[in-house]
Amino acid sequence: MISIAGSRTFRPRLTMACWLSKARTATSAIQSSMKIIITGAGGFVGKELASFFAADHQVTALNHQALNITDREAVKGFIKQAQPDLVINCAVLGVDVCEADPTLAEAVNVAGPKFLAEAAAEIDAEIMHLSTNYVFDGDREPGAYYTINDEALPINVYGETKLAGERAVIAAAPKSYVVRTSWVFGAGKENFFSNAARALAARQPMRAVNDLWASVTYVPDLVSRIGKILAKGRYATYQVVNDGFCSHYDFAVELARRLNLAKPESEGLIAGISDAEAKRLARRPRNTPMRCLASEALGLAPMRDWRETLPDFLSQAGG
Repeated sequence: MISIAGSRTFRPRLTMACWLSKARTATSAIQSSMKIIITGAGGFVGKELASFFAADHQVTALNHQALNITDREAVKGFIKQAQPDLVINCAVLGVDVCEADPTLAEAVNVAGPKFLAEAAAEIDAEIMHLSTNYVFDGDREPGAYYTINDEALPINVYGETKLAGERAVIAAAPKSYVVRTSWVFGAGKENFFSNAARALAARQPMRAVNDLWASVTYVPDLVSRIGKILAKGRYATYQVVNDGFCSHYDFAVELARRLNLAKPESEGLIAGISDAEAKRLARRPRNTPMRCLASEALGLAPMRDWRETLPDFLSQAGG
């Protein structure tokens, strides 16, 4: 069952992916049927999570118009009245918007999560907060993976506020999960990945940054693994990404191969550019692939390589 506040209906999907570490002491386990509130449900990941959990749980999906998470009293009142078992916060302000407006970034990425965590703790509910690979500085060579044991040293306002939001949630709510993810893609999301698939399927030229590397995350795998994390019930910080890493250029080249473009044709269509040439407001970390060695301790299956997700992605995207 799903209740949609200020958003659209959702279509369920499924699959797999994950990462954990620095577990806090308490544990729980997902109930057979829970009341779940999802904030930021007007966004891509929020919609997917609402779809995923609606089959077995009572889901209330809230966009910004339905609940302004930066309003402490509004958050407290809503959570107290709704009495959810779990709050999942997907609300976020984008990378360049954060750089342009640090005050708004602080409100959405730090204060909002804190208010949600405080409200959840008051009714003894769980909270899951989504975060990012941009908490790391990326100052290492490609192929080196970050785990939770590595120090978080963000280099832009987005990363700084997302890290502060993580810490605020953990401090305010004992029953808290943090889920870091990276370069999320899937059908229905307008970003580099969907634009690349569309351009290459139409044999149109495109540009792709070739000097930044990170993990990528296929959204059906992300939401399915979040379900597995909740089923394990171990409060911790997780790094949920598909295996492997790539640059945007690498991703585009692999897309072209999956679309059966000959190498000379794909090389003519995909122009590699530097991050500096992309001329974006916020500085991006250079290399932020993520892993979590403690996932094995939870008995979670290894995540599939990002390349293995592309047939599913192209099929759903119409490529």
